[in-house]
Formats: sequence, C-alpha cells, structure tokens
Amino acid sequence: MVLGGAFQHCKLVEAAHELGVTVIVTDYLPLEQAPAKQLADKYYMNNITDIDDIVEFCRNEGVDGVIATSLDACQRPYQQICEKLNVPCFGNAEQYRILTDKNVFKEYCKKNGVDVIPEYRMEDFSDKDTCMQTVNFPIFIKPCDSRGSRGQTICNTYEEALDGIKFAMSESTIGKIVIEKYMGQNNDFSMTIIVLNGKAYPFRTVDRFLGTMEDGLDKLAVGAAMPSVFTELYMTKVHDKVQKLIEDIGLVNAPVFMQGFVDGDTVRFYDPGLRFPGGEYERMFKAAMNKNVFYPLIEYALTGEVSEDAVSLNKDDIWLGGKVAAQVLPTLRAGRISSIEGMEKIKKHPRVVSAFERFAIGDEIVETHNVNQRFCEIDVVCDNNDEMKNAVDCIYNTLEILDENGESMIVSRYDTDLFLKRKKFFESGR
Repeated sequence: MVLGGAFQHCKLVEAAHELGVTVIVTDYLPLEQAPAKQLADKYYMNNITDIDDIVEFCRNEGVDGVIATSLDACQRPYQQICEKLNVPCFGNAEQYRILTDKNVFKEYCKKNGVDVIPEYRMEDFSDKDTCMQTVNFPIFIKPCDSRGSRGQTICNTYEEALDGIKFAMSESTIGKIVIEKYMGQNNDFSMTIIVLNGKAYPFRTVDRFLGTMEDGLDKLAVGAAMPSVFTELYMTKVHDKVQKLIEDIGLVNAPVFMQGFVDGDTVRFYDPGLRFPGGEYERMFKAAMNKNVFYPLIEYALTGEVSEDAVSLNKDDIWLGGKVAAQVLPTLRAGRISSIEGMEKIKKHPRVVSAFERFAIGDEIVETHNVNQRFCEIDVVCDNNDEMKNAVDCIYNTLEILDENGESMIVSRYDTDLFLKRKKFFESGR
C-alpha cells in the first residue's frame, strides 16, 4: 500500500512494479488528479488520515507492507497505520516526533554536535524593551511543523515580530513556533540520506536558489543544483556528526532529509524530515548512477530487513559520478493561465529526465509566496555545468505561459549564470 497518489509517488510505484510487487495507492484525490493511482494495480478512495479505515482495508486486501516516502503530510499517518498493522515502518512515533518537530530536532542536533541556527524564546518578546536588549534583528519566524514556506515571516522590528508570531501560530497544527536568527544572507544547503542497516548514506546535496524579494518569492526555491558546491565541506566537517545523530535517534532503515545554511566551515540545520523531499531527485540520481534508492526501502517495507545485495550505495555516490543535475521550478505571478506552450518540446530534450505540470489552462494562480505558485518541475542531468546552463536556458526560452492579457506570467527566473560560478568553484578545488 502506497500512501499518497501525487506525482511524487509515481517513481515509488514504478520501482515496486520493477520488483514484481502489486501496488495499491490511496488518498482522497480522484483518479484524474492522482498520477500514482493511474500507475497502480488498484486504488482506494480514502484520505491518508482515515487511519482505521485504511487499516481495515489493508487487512481485508492482505496487504504485506505500507510505504510513504516523499510527502510531508503522509509521515505521521504512515507511522500510525504501520503500528496498527504491525508491519515494518521507517520509524516509531518518537522518531517521527523528533524529525517533524523542529524544536525537538534542534535539541537532538545540539546533543550530537550538529550545528543549528541560534534561536530566541517567546519570553524575549514579552515587551519591547526586553526584546530590543535580547534580540538581534532581522529574525525568522515559522511554525514548528511548517511545510512549503507556509506561515513564515522575516521580521526587522518588534512590531513585525508580534505579527509574525501570530501568523506562524495560525499556520501551526500543533500550536508551536520557531523564532531564530535570519540567515537568508548565507548559502542555503540541503541534503538527503538513506539509512540502511543503521548506516547513513548521503546521496544528494543541493544548492537551492531563491526567488526575488520584488516578486515576494525570496523564501521560495525557484531552482536547485546538485551536487552542492559545499559537498566536500559537508562530507569532511559535518557528516560524521549527522551519522551520530542518526544513531542517537535510533533509525535503522529510513529516508531522511535535512535543510540548513552554510556558516563558515559548518552547516547549521533547521528543517528535517523522515522522508525524501518532494522533488524528483531520485530520478536524477538513477539517471546519473543507475541506482534505484527505492528498492531497499520497498524490501524493508515487505520484509522488515534490507539485504546486503540491496545496499549498493557508497560515499562517492554523493558526487553523481562526475555529472551535475538541476531542478528547474518555473514560478508564476498571480493571474489566470490562458495559454501554455513548450512543455512537450521540453519533455523531449535529451537532458531532461522528468517534467510535470501542476497547473493547466484556465487555472488561476494566487499570490501565496509559497510552492503553490510553482507551475512545474523540470529535472535535468548533464555532464558538466556549461551543458547544464545551456539546457536550463533552453527550457526558459521554450516555455511560455501567458495570462488573459497575453502577458508572460513567469517571474523570478532561474539565474543560469550561477552555473558558471559553480564551475569556477569546483575547478578551484574548494
């Protein structure tokens, strides 16, 4: 049973089929809006939060294993369903709490020597005088359980902080928030590891590129490049501490991602997940390395073990065999889409390994300043940064999305000159 019918789970269904496994997909989405359901052998119309109904269905269908790998909303329901069915799960309730509550995660990081962003307490904002003596603005306020940039605010004054606290609280499902030093001027860094038999294998490091402040997208990634130019720093200065963190949490077989900021010779992490990110990096990794990271996770979901044959990763995989990859996330301003041109041509580009749209003609884009303004995801794997710049330029020159007035809706275009900077960084040996 795969929890979630969105596009992110298509590659999981495909991997299961490659292993000869029968797949059922469930969520509340109708078939035409759930690509993973369209690939499945059978689908079920139940929200993933309908835990008891799903458990009963699984028992009636003779389901041998349950899995959810790529969506934030699936994490805790997945754990609860597995527990009720007594089938293998990537983590127990406590481990999911640690890796979905940013405050708890920070405490575990500090305990294991993993650096985190300096933070403030609610008491520091009890009155303006206390705040001005304690808080070094600007600061960043967000829900403990935020996702997709929801409920997040950069605050430069005491008054803005009060509004930011109220906003973050309104977006938190657990009524908790994080208040920390704003580090937007630092380089963003994120990484994904897969834990197999207790060992953490890093296979993705990412430099994310944010939109512009003018477009209100300065907290949202409009593109990303892999491997990160800070991969060597992470592997030599940070990864051993992350391995210690994983051991302390007690994970044995699980997908994990972490986001942070580079600060000198360290990475300060702020956001975890007991899952893979929602993008299509696993397809890019497979295209570059001919390795499918879903195979061992599916084996674990069905048997409770991962055989040594399934552990095909090694630490050098983090470099993608010398290749480079890009995630292109064309983002739209508010308006109604009247025409879309170029996607079919883009999908046929020899360097594009995955491309899918989130919107169609007639859809209205609302200014939310988060992932709901992303039109699509296009994933590219290339031999070098020059080739990647050319491929991404080609994508933007080909894609045309117009509103009802015939004007382009694409904003905060990915600056492909960054690939030339990456090239110089890698060539410098840093």
